[in-house]
Amino acid sequence: MKDIKIISKNCKGFAADKELKAVSKAIKLVHKELKDKSCPGNDYIGWVNLPSSIPNNLIEDLESTAKKIRKNCDVFVILGIGGSYLGAKACIEFLKPSFANELKSESPKVYFAGHNLSSDYLQDLFNVIKKKKVIINVISKSGTTTETAVVFRILKQYMEKIYGKNGAKDRIIATTDASAGALRKLAQTEGYKTFIIPDDVGGRFSVLTPVGLLPIAAAGINIRELLKGASDFEKKCDLLSLDKNPAYKYAGIRHILNKKGKVIEVLSSFHPSLRYIGEWWKQLFGESEGKDGKGIFPAACEFTTDLHSMGQMIQDGERNIFETFLIIEKSQSTIKVPRFKDNIDGLNYLAGKDLDYVNLKAYEATASAHYDGKVPNLSILIPKRTAFHLGQLFYFFEKTTAMSGLLLGVNPFNQPGVEAYKKKMFKLLGKPVT
Repeated sequence: MKDIKIISKNCKGFAADKELKAVSKAIKLVHKELKDKSCPGNDYIGWVNLPSSIPNNLIEDLESTAKKIRKNCDVFVILGIGGSYLGAKACIEFLKPSFANELKSESPKVYFAGHNLSSDYLQDLFNVIKKKKVIINVISKSGTTTETAVVFRILKQYMEKIYGKNGAKDRIIATTDASAGALRKLAQTEGYKTFIIPDDVGGRFSVLTPVGLLPIAAAGINIRELLKGASDFEKKCDLLSLDKNPAYKYAGIRHILNKKGKVIEVLSSFHPSLRYIGEWWKQLFGESEGKDGKGIFPAACEFTTDLHSMGQMIQDGERNIFETFLIIEKSQSTIKVPRFKDNIDGLNYLAGKDLDYVNLKAYEATASAHYDGKVPNLSILIPKRTAFHLGQLFYFFEKTTAMSGLLLGVNPFNQPGVEAYKKKMFKLLGKPVT
C-alpha cells in the first residue's frame, strides 16, 4: 500500500539543500530530546509512542461501546471543544460521505456541540434530535471548560427530562481525567460509562486516544486501521534521515522559510472532505507554535472555491506566505464530463475527461502559478481516503508540530495564552473568586 508522501520541488530557490543539511543538525538534537524525554513540555509527549502502545483491551472496549451506541440510538452527540472534538470531526468528515447525516443508510447521525456558546446553534440541535433516541459523549479533562460544561449542563437536563435520571445515565458517556476533575466526580456520582484521557497527552494531540477514537468508532470507522496507519508512521517519522522522514523534512523546510520571513502558512486542499483536517491542523500548529512572540500563523483554504477569493491574496499579496497543498490522489467516485452537441459553454474540449483529472490540473496550475508568484509550496499526497492513510497523516502532522515548535525554541505542548480570554470572560460573567 502506498504511503502519504511529501513533494518539495516548489521550494527550490527558497530552501536549499545546504540549508536543510544545516538545520538537520538541530533536528538531530531535538530528536534526541524527544527520545529521552528531556525536551520542554516532556510531561505531555505520551502521544509519541501512542499508536503502537495502545492496549488491545482498550480498543476492544471502544469497539464494544461503539457497537452499543450504533445499536441504541438514532443520534450520537459529541460535546467538546478544540482537541476534544476537532480530530474526530476531521476523521468523520474525511472518511464518511459528504452528506452523511442526510442518508438513511447512515446510523447513527453524528452531531457536535459544546464548541460554541450560540443559543441558535443549540436550539437547532434540539430541533434535530427531538423525538429521536440520543446518546451523548461529553469530553473534557477538567469538566469545567466553559463552552462544553455549559452545553452539557443544558443537554443533561434535556436527557433527564426525556429518559428520567436513571435512564439518562445509561445514555451519557464521559471521556475525562482518570481520577480528578469535575466531570470525573460527576461521572462517578451519576454512574456514567467513562473513558480516560491520558495525563501525558494534550488535547490537540489526543485524536488517537478515546477522545477521538470513541466518536470515530461510533461513526462506523475502523479504528484499528487508523491506528495501524499511525503506527506505521510512528516508525517512519522516527528516522533521522530527512529523505526518509517526511515529518522532519517538512519541519526543516518550514523552519528555513520562517527564518526568511515566511510567517504565514496556508494549508490548501482541493477536496471538501479535507475541510476539517484544515481546522484540526490550524489548532495543532497554532496552539503549539504561537507563543513568546513567535510562530507561523496557520490558515486554511479550500480550492478551487477559494481561488476565486483568497487566491488573489496568495498570488499577488505580501510575500510573507508559503503554502502546503493536501492532495487526494484518487477519489472514490468517477464522474466524466459529458459532451453537448451545441457546446454553448465551450467545454467540449473536456468531454470524456474524469472530473478528478480536471481537479488535478487545477492543483498543478495553482501550485505552479503560486510558485511563479514567489510563494514556495509543498505538497502532501494522500493516495486514497482510507482510515490507514488518515492515521499516517495525523501522526505525520503531530510529529512535525513537535519538531517545528522545538526548533523554534518554544514549548509546543503548553498553551498559556489560551487562559487570557478565560480570565477576562470569568470576570465579566461574575464568576466567584476561589
